[in-house]
Amino acid sequence: MEYTVQDIQVLDGLEAVRRRPGMYIGSTDSRGLHHLVYELVYNSVDEAMAGKCTRIQVTLLPDGVIQVSDNGRGIPIETHPTTGLSALETVMTRLHAGAKFGGKAYQVSGGLHGVGASVVNALSNWLRAEIRRDGKLFRHEYHRGHPIGPLETIQDSEDTGTTVTYQADEDIFGPIEYDRELIADRLRELAYLNGGLAISIWDKREEDAEEPYNFYFEGGITSLVRGLNRNRSILHTMPIILGGQSDSTVVDVAIQYHEGMGETVNSFANCVYTMDGGSHLTGFRSALTRVLNDYARQSKIIKEGDSNLLGEDVREGLTAVISVKVHEPMFEGQTKSRLGNPEVKGQVEQVTAERLKFYLEDHPQEARAILEKCFTTARAREAARKARELVLRKGSFDGSPLPGKLADCSEKDPEKCELYLVEGESAGGSAKQGRDRAFQAILPLKGKILKVEKAAEERIWEHDEIKALVTAVGAGVDSNLDLSRMRYNSIIIMTDADVDGAHIRTLLLTFFFRKMRDLVEQGHLYIAQPPLYRITSDRKQTWIYSDSQKEALLESLSSARKTEIQRYKGLGEMSPQQLWETTMDPDARTILRVNIEDGEEADRLFTKLMGDEVAPRREFIEEYAQTVRNLDV
Repeated sequence: MEYTVQDIQVLDGLEAVRRRPGMYIGSTDSRGLHHLVYELVYNSVDEAMAGKCTRIQVTLLPDGVIQVSDNGRGIPIETHPTTGLSALETVMTRLHAGAKFGGKAYQVSGGLHGVGASVVNALSNWLRAEIRRDGKLFRHEYHRGHPIGPLETIQDSEDTGTTVTYQADEDIFGPIEYDRELIADRLRELAYLNGGLAISIWDKREEDAEEPYNFYFEGGITSLVRGLNRNRSILHTMPIILGGQSDSTVVDVAIQYHEGMGETVNSFANCVYTMDGGSHLTGFRSALTRVLNDYARQSKIIKEGDSNLLGEDVREGLTAVISVKVHEPMFEGQTKSRLGNPEVKGQVEQVTAERLKFYLEDHPQEARAILEKCFTTARAREAARKARELVLRKGSFDGSPLPGKLADCSEKDPEKCELYLVEGESAGGSAKQGRDRAFQAILPLKGKILKVEKAAEERIWEHDEIKALVTAVGAGVDSNLDLSRMRYNSIIIMTDADVDGAHIRTLLLTFFFRKMRDLVEQGHLYIAQPPLYRITSDRKQTWIYSDSQKEALLESLSSARKTEIQRYKGLGEMSPQQLWETTMDPDARTILRVNIEDGEEADRLFTKLMGDEVAPRREFIEEYAQTVRNLDV
């Protein structure tokens, strides 16, 4: 095929954004859709960080419409000397056009790339920008990035600020559905990071709309850390504040240890949540490990010749928030998931180390409690390492036998194989007989597996059911997890439709989230959906998977002469053939893929439901008790 100059395309204006939206917002799924909201909110937060905005409101309107409004200075509307367009139209229709490059209007900004507003405009079916400044209200409307008519002067206005209302384009995103709680969580974080800034979200999608959620925190990131630890037993009452400035970078760190497991660290750069961390997180972790080891040695807690604590030891039970304000941030990608400034590592490390050293010296009681936690973790880590290595050595890596109760499949290509984790020996027997032996393996689990949220690490790897599960999957755990070694592409949890089944399912989900998280994030974990009822009418048999489906069918069968309803509480109540037809046949079954949409919320929920604290779990049960259906006890 000939390759000529005619094959070279030049995409003008915002056409490149519409052609390749993933390059600018990461994806066109729910995450990308919500990212548009955040881009506009970041612009308003930049006004707040410049000291020119005290209020931001996000409104969810019917038909997938979003409105973001602030009381900042308002985008300028004068003619731009380079483009010949109004400054507003320039910002809305030109990539890399904005006030964040010169450093005059914004000393610190989250919207580094200057493409946020224009990308939102390009990916919207329609957009309306309303500007209040210079005593007037101005309006300009757009359709898929293109202006509709000229900038209009609407009326006089005593207020200042910017309001952007838009409807995302269904041709790009598909059905437009916003998650109010997801947006609210992000706005709450921004309010924590900007003490004195009032942020609200108002869901007006229904006629009987509730009042807006309002977020306002004077305590800043200290309040955020305390909020993250609200369901945990803490080691020291007040979070440790480690703030300061290094060169032009402002560093704010707050940490608090709790008695539980795991690490919860949120990092931000210019109020933008850096999901994948970056140089500021690296600097913090380095300082934390070094200072705690130095203090332990100076205090003779670590004897001469003994090994230092590792990073994973000092981060067990840690909740921290790292927030930096950088004059010229270098984010990796438009979605800003990682901070790349190399100099920030040293700046954060310097500030954190200095302030933490002073805190430990001034608070010896708290310092000892933290170090005791770290050394307990170190001892458990070593014991767990030995137990885990024993499990892995007996696994499939070296050709050792698989668990005796595992009914493996004959297919050798893992991509074509699936493993059912089945509750109980009885149901396991039915599943073994009903399965397709070519590609379906069955691992029956006896009783309830260990609650890994509370158990000591070494106990986890001594538990027979967990050892069998890890060996069967074959991918390892924790830092040894290697998905390329998985023996099955799909892991399917299949439990009874009763309270015990739900508990076992939650225990398994907790184990996978804590010990095999990448397996979940890569979409390998599923939950089987066995039927709740079998309805027989005039010798015709129908399997029913929900109460609403049952009611609809009974209504349509009201004239039938005889209708029998059988409620299935356990998998063992079905014959092997019935289990295959309803729950295991790929052409007929329904299985739910387990996704992690919000890792922090998932972490909080597992801590609440499976952790040491009883009160938060009781509050959760009381709150949702009225919504429970099909409670079998």
